[in-house]
Amino acid sequence: MESVSPQLTPAMGSSGPNGQVISRERCGYFEMPLHYPRYTKEDYENMPEWKLNCLLAQYGLPVTGDLQHKRKFAMGAFLWPQ
Repeated sequence: MESVSPQLTPAMGSSGPNGQVISRERCGYFEMPLHYPRYTKEDYENMPEWKLNCLLAQYGLPVTGDLQHKRKFAMGAFLWPQ
């Protein structure tokens, strides 16, 4: 079984407790945003495609399909049923 502990390399990463450099290559660069998006259904219906792409990518969600598909997906993912 492969270890999930961070690799210590002189490559990119953050500084460890003893000055080692901890690489983030193994887990990638996705970090969950702290806040849930607070857009309304109307906001999603009028949101430009570039903004939808950024929002979906920020949450690690797929950014594929046409504009209508992305809007429907974002509303399904982020809006609570009323």
